[in-house]
Amino acid sequence: MRVLRLLAFGLGLSALAACQTNDLKEPPVPLGDFRLGLNIAVADNVQKVPISRDASKEDWEAAIKKAVDDRFGRYEGDKLYNIGISIDGYALAPPGVPLVLKPKSVLVVTANIWDDAARKKLNPEGKQLTIFEHMSPETVIGSGVTQNKKKQMEILSYNAAKSVEKWLLDNPEWFGLPPKGKAAATPAAGKPAVTAPAVVTPAVTPPAVTTPAKPVKPTPAKPAPAKPTPVKPLPILPVPSKTVPKTGTP
Repeated sequence: MRVLRLLAFGLGLSALAACQTNDLKEPPVPLGDFRLGLNIAVADNVQKVPISRDASKEDWEAAIKKAVDDRFGRYEGDKLYNIGISIDGYALAPPGVPLVLKPKSVLVVTANIWDDAARKKLNPEGKQLTIFEHMSPETVIGSGVTQNKKKQMEILSYNAAKSVEKWLLDNPEWFGLPPKGKAAATPAAGKPAVTAPAVVTPAVTPPAVTTPAKPVKPTPAKPAPAKPTPVKPLPILPVPSKTVPKTGTP
């Protein structure tokens, strides 16, 4: 019942689906070491809404496997990963419905992925996806009027494989890549890295250390030569004459 509710809800929203073109001729988006191993599609429990064309489970399995192989067979990584898709329910817009209803086609699938070498399932729970047909001049009035069943299934299977690829790209750590939050730190290929302007820190010049000059000792002035003190001439004293003492008689 849950799948039928999703289909009924999807029928009401499918007119809002965006236009899309086939991108398989473009290089694949980088997906680390991914290489497609087993490609499994199962439609054993598929449900169909009452207003829908009939499609066998074998037709659905073949359409999904081809779409998965076309998309994921382009990857040439070093490890094998197995993809398993369960086709849960579908609505293929039938012909002959009044144009005012504009019926659209919808597909509900559940995807799982395994690491082949480790034999380990990478997603804890299956990823359920509701797939719409893309808008085009052929589907705007209802794909049941303009397209046959095979074409409707081809478009829905293509969109389902693309939705699975987007889911895997949201979990790059499964394939040896950094988690999505950290991948943004690496510049995208072909785009120059944005360098933040350098913050210039003004150079701090230490104050000059001035060595005090040694005090200059004053050179003592040479004393002027002393003037000779004039020597006063000694007074010339008269030399006394020898006097013969008088004796007795002259």
